[in-house]
Amino acid sequence: MIRLQTRCQFQAVLAGRVLSRTDHFVLHCIGHDNPAWLASTAGANPPASTDAHARVWLGAMVPKRWAKRAVTRNTIKRQIYAVATANVGWLLQGAHLVRLRSAFDRSEFVSATSDALRQAVREELHQLFERMQRPALASC
Repeated sequence: MIRLQTRCQFQAVLAGRVLSRTDHFVLHCIGHDNPAWLASTAGANPPASTDAHARVWLGAMVPKRWAKRAVTRNTIKRQIYAVATANVGWLLQGAHLVRLRSAFDRSEFVSATSDALRQAVREELHQLFERMQRPALASC
């Protein structure tokens, strides 16, 4: 799995379709054949590997608006990448972006990096990827 790196890549994937949603997350996807994606990766070297997992790109977007503390943002990003790596077999070839779309309640999760927050994020991310798997998936 390759991580999204440039602003153009993130913008291209955000313009793609939404595969699934939960209360706090959204999963966006764009195919490698989409003109917006091709333009965003014009200067990037494509992976030399022919392995299907190497053709899956992933990004995590955790805005300050929804997670004020850097520790919380980094914890959520780590959980996103860990759960996505575990579900890479279900991801379509293309670029994917997991975006935090609402804040976790700070009164419930007082600590910025508590085990309870990690577990809640992980469970919701599993739901996000399970919802994506249900419909017949042909392409991003």
